[in-house]
Amino acid sequence: MGAIDLAALIAVVAGLVLLRDSWWTLALAPVLAVVSTQIAFLSHDTAHSQVCRGRTRTVLCLVQGNLLSGLSYGWWVDKHNAHHAHPNDLESDPDVAVGALVFDAGQAGARTGLAAWMTRHQAGLFFPMLTFEAWNLHVSSVRAVLRPGLRHRRTEALLLLGYAVLYVALLGTTMTWPQALVFLVIHQGLVGVYLGCSFAPSHKGMPTLTPAEDADPLLRQVLSSRNILGGRFVDVALGGLNLQIEHHLFPSMPRPNLRRAQPIVERHCRAHGIPYAESTLLGSYGLALRHLHRVGAPLRAHVEDR
Repeated sequence: MGAIDLAALIAVVAGLVLLRDSWWTLALAPVLAVVSTQIAFLSHDTAHSQVCRGRTRTVLCLVQGNLLSGLSYGWWVDKHNAHHAHPNDLESDPDVAVGALVFDAGQAGARTGLAAWMTRHQAGLFFPMLTFEAWNLHVSSVRAVLRPGLRHRRTEALLLLGYAVLYVALLGTTMTWPQALVFLVIHQGLVGVYLGCSFAPSHKGMPTLTPAEDADPLLRQVLSSRNILGGRFVDVALGGLNLQIEHHLFPSMPRPNLRRAQPIVERHCRAHGIPYAESTLLGSYGLALRHLHRVGAPLRAHVEDR
């Protein structure tokens, strides 16, 4: 996959050079969004030691994450490790922490003003808000390298700067500034949507766990995760995150082997009466959106009472 992603990136850059100063360059913005997201998926796999280990893994992650994606490797690893340790835990999982979205009705009650309005309408706002997700990740990465304590902090900062310089140079030398601004908005917006649509099906709408369930390593990962049905195309399109249950149980297992492990894990869960959640991709979005809608219900009721 790494060679394919690199070849695709080179092809897009070559296309931008050939189409220099033409509005047709905008047609390559969605293509670059797909390539960028696939590189981010590969960086995710590398960070989980699915590709290699040791110093080589760190170097690859810095290149794939910081230089090619504009995302801080160290910040992402800390955040993602916390998620894997306690998925869907409202106190420990940063992916369900209170932010632009709220994932638990108990968290919604304290919201006021604009935040409360967003929570009341968060189901409808979910997909539009994803257009800002790439920007959120870039900003979080920059904040991380500006704070002391991050390992490889200087290297990460230089590589993030390198990403920004190369990105601006590519757009500035192949397009007029109006074209570059439109390309920037389309590319970054679609990266955010693609990433969000790949991550959301896995855990959103899944139940929070009881203390007993959270204490069991198997139940903790299986009950909080959802697999997405589909074949090899879905594996590639979602970066292997469609096999979320197996990924959470075996995070260092190479992506191609997750499909081999899936029937074994499913049989074990069925045999022991452990719920094994599966859904179609569209069905998973419906489940996530209905959950977000339910979370905002108390605030909507409060407005209606007033």
